[in-house]
Amino acid sequence: MTWSEMSPLLWEATGQTLQMVAWSTLFTALFGLPLGVLLVGTARGGLFPAPLLNQALGLIVNVGRSLPFVVLMIAVIPLTRLLTGTTIGTTAAVVPLTIGAVPFFARLVETSLREVSRDVVEAARAMGASRTTVVVKVLLPEALPGLVASLTVTVVALISYSAMAGVIGGGGLGDLAVRYGYQRFETTLMVVTVVVLVVLVQLVQGLGDTVSRRLSRR
Repeated sequence: MTWSEMSPLLWEATGQTLQMVAWSTLFTALFGLPLGVLLVGTARGGLFPAPLLNQALGLIVNVGRSLPFVVLMIAVIPLTRLLTGTTIGTTAAVVPLTIGAVPFFARLVETSLREVSRDVVEAARAMGASRTTVVVKVLLPEALPGLVASLTVTVVALISYSAMAGVIGGGGLGDLAVRYGYQRFETTLMVVTVVVLVVLVQLVQGLGDTVSRRLSRR
């Protein structure tokens, strides 16, 4: 296969991968951030302690993190069909990608929030700040560098997950590698696909690290 034949396939597959990762990242942040806050806030000694709820949330997160992504993709096929009307393609792949990434990101958020000095939280409470105000104006801003680093790690994981989504027809670079690189023995295309994935990971990691460092200095 010549470069002129590979190029359109690579551009299309890369666009599909970026689409999957972008939407999955958005939904992961929307669901994972509040879940991480709840894990910290409902713990003993937290802002709104609720040990039973904390244990239930912890169990859900642990179960979600323990499932291999390939198994998860198959397990949520009925939900994927319900939400998107299909089980193949980039839109369908967003569902298992999000479900797989939310517990992962939530734990990273929990870790970042726990690193915020308790003295800062207590000082805000002593000045009459409500629990919600403490979360929004103290916890999250203080933990922002760690949250950016956590999101960066999650996006890198999503890029990896998106490649695996190609195994079940999710589209993207993983699908391209399977259909052409593996099934048609196009070794060159397989290598180029791997290189593109590595470049994407390096770009995301570099950008995330830069933003996190600048926030830390502030």
